Amino acid sequence: MANSRRDKADSYTLRARKEGYPARSVYKLEEINQAHRIIKPGDSVLDVGAAPGSWTLFTHRELLKGNGRIVSVDLNPLSLDPVPPTVTTFVGDAFSREIREKLVEMGPYDAIISDAAPMTTGNRTVDTTRSEWLAEQVVFLATEQLKTGGNLVIKIFQGGGQEEVLRNMRTIFRKAKAFKPKACRDDSFEIYLIGLEKKSQD
Repeated sequence: MANSRRDKADSYTLRARKEGYPARSVYKLEEINQAHRIIKPGDSVLDVGAAPGSWTLFTHRELLKGNGRIVSVDLNPLSLDPVPPTVTTFVGDAFSREIREKLVEMGPYDAIISDAAPMTTGNRTVDTTRSEWLAEQVVFLATEQLKTGGNLVIKIFQGGGQEEVLRNMRTIFRKAKAFKPKACRDDSFEIYLIGLEKKSQD
């Protein structure tokens, strides 16, 4: 049986290993932030679906530069040792009542970022539907916990309801658009939705 291209370490994977990141996804956030300035030093950031921890670690190292704080939540613990001093971690479902109450206590946030993806089944329809649901839940967190003027980044699988999610985001943010970083694998159907400058709820 031929090996999948995903079995081979590409340049982003090798770079992530060299720079001490748990996953290559870190460079997607790097591109997104370079293009849209989602996060700046001093910000309070919520990372939803944070494990294994690359986005959290990059935010700590390169974006906040020690000036700000990160709240990271995932069903699994972060693979960071040690966990950076700017980071508070919660293990559990970000959309459960118990965890949401904790997130609210730590908020509000200047930015919410999410590289979360559902467990995939190989059935494109099922996977895109689950991804859309996840994205919708993160958008709801943003309406509830993001500061006026704050920014949002969420991952969603193409082919589902990304246009509907974008339409909803345009009612919440001054700008909303889709963005596909170069660091995404060529055969990936993921895309990122960017919400900039949350509108006042008054």
